[in-house]
Amino acid sequence: MNRDLTISLVQSSLFWQDTEANRKHLAKKINAISQNTDLIILPEMFTTGFSMNAALLAESMDGTTLRWMQDLAIQKDAVIVGSLIIQDHDLYYNRLIWMRPDGSLDFYDKRHLFAMAGEHNVYTAGSQRLIVTLHGWRICPMICYDLRFPVWSRNSDFYDLLIYIANWPDRRSYDWNTLLKARAIENQSYVAAVNRVGVDDLGHQYNGDSCVIDPGWNKVLYHKSHTEDTHTITLSKEHLVKVRKRLPFLQDQDPFTIP
Repeated sequence: MNRDLTISLVQSSLFWQDTEANRKHLAKKINAISQNTDLIILPEMFTTGFSMNAALLAESMDGTTLRWMQDLAIQKDAVIVGSLIIQDHDLYYNRLIWMRPDGSLDFYDKRHLFAMAGEHNVYTAGSQRLIVTLHGWRICPMICYDLRFPVWSRNSDFYDLLIYIANWPDRRSYDWNTLLKARAIENQSYVAAVNRVGVDDLGHQYNGDSCVIDPGWNKVLYHKSHTEDTHTITLSKEHLVKVRKRLPFLQDQDPFTIP
């Protein structure tokens, strides 16, 4: 199948380290989406905020939040994607879950851990990118700090949509907004980014700045800052094909291998 893709971005505040409160809060927002949608995008660590308290907060791959994601995916007949703290064997991960309505899933472990917050001391870095297919679209989901590393997001797989989910603080919002545009331009891909809003218990302020960026003309199709917002938008596959035919620079990439 090769058709347009409808996505819903959920820009939300988060309750600090309160998994049940966050699930209830986000379930209301998801259930309030009235349009048909193919994909619902939640922020990074959407059950806890950006916490290093993994020993207290980690869930398993058959835990409450994954069952919650599956139930909502079935109800909305849409993929739900977001990250949470997962314990897998004896290791902790900032793990993005790609939950389908049929209960199957894929996951991506955050590759670039934010050393300034000590994330690398708590969590284990991922080693592989994830490319998933939805209604003929190839999609590459990533997490927050990954945004700063263009080689990791390089469009060597000819994906169509690049996703970033984040807890990205307001004092670096200029970087966030600039780099998202750069990723869309250099990868000739739609970019959809979902960041949280509000203040966490460590005093960090989050502006949101969730957005959708056009693959070819550096046009921002959606942008929202400071307030909670749920936005649904349809991405045109025909437009993407036209952009790549008009300026087919992806085929001229320098060959090298991303591990």
